[in-house]
Amino acid sequence: MKESERLAIIANAIAAFNESNRELAKQLCEAGLNQFPSDPSLSHLLAAILFAEEDFSGAREKIEKSLAAQPRNAPALILAGKIYRAEHKLEAALMQLEKAASLEVRLEIFVEKARIFDQMGNKSAARDAWSMVLNAKPTSLEALNRLSSLAREGGALVEAEQLLERAVALEDHPKIWFELALVRHDLQNLVGAAEAYQRVLEMNADAPEAAVNLGVVLQEAGRMDEAMAAFSTAYALDASTFGVIAMALTSAPCGRLWLDEEVLRQSLVSGATALGPKSLAVDARC
Repeated sequence: MKESERLAIIANAIAAFNESNRELAKQLCEAGLNQFPSDPSLSHLLAAILFAEEDFSGAREKIEKSLAAQPRNAPALILAGKIYRAEHKLEAALMQLEKAASLEVRLEIFVEKARIFDQMGNKSAARDAWSMVLNAKPTSLEALNRLSSLAREGGALVEAEQLLERAVALEDHPKIWFELALVRHDLQNLVGAAEAYQRVLEMNADAPEAAVNLGVVLQEAGRMDEAMAAFSTAYALDASTFGVIAMALTSAPCGRLWLDEEVLRQSLVSGATALGPKSLAVDARC
């Protein structure tokens, strides 16, 4: 009778958790543990609930209790790794994941290990781990984005561009396009960078940084009227971009020297096309 009651509590708690009714699931787990204090399944499920609520110390207590009863439970070991990582106990987290990997081969283990190496700042290990994730799941956006960042930081710009192009093909997202634009700019692919920044602005009209960067790229390409239009857009979105815009215009080899700050502000407000022949702007061509 007790065994059937225990199994019923577990089943009801799991059903409540899967239905996103955490409070009911939590109550069922706590009530079940009052009757069956050493039950590993209830402790595991309660740990998962507490982890979702960001009660990491409470989650750790419960998952350790579960593992004390079932030390070779791979899902519990993975959850323990996640909890320890959240508490910045990174070595302990890796230890739990290594134990889990010795029992089962799961993509989730490699993802968690890669995240831990990222937190540790171990770029070499992180790169290897994310590469394993990407090999196992070529559509992993997280792996593509992290590997592209690591490649860019390491100066492997062509690799970073290729990874970001794969990522943007999977998810047409402004953040990915922005990163792709940065890499293309680093590669001096001004046309490609401009296209990427324009795509960011098409998807998110409120993106002053993208508009400023677009202006810089167009300016470097010698397309000054278009650059001024982009700068005008940025200034309209956020007036605090004025300093960056002024610096870009006056410091670049191909730009414009402004003799009066107020004239520049007025020009940005009215748009590049409003610049007349009597403007105090002076082309500084290469």
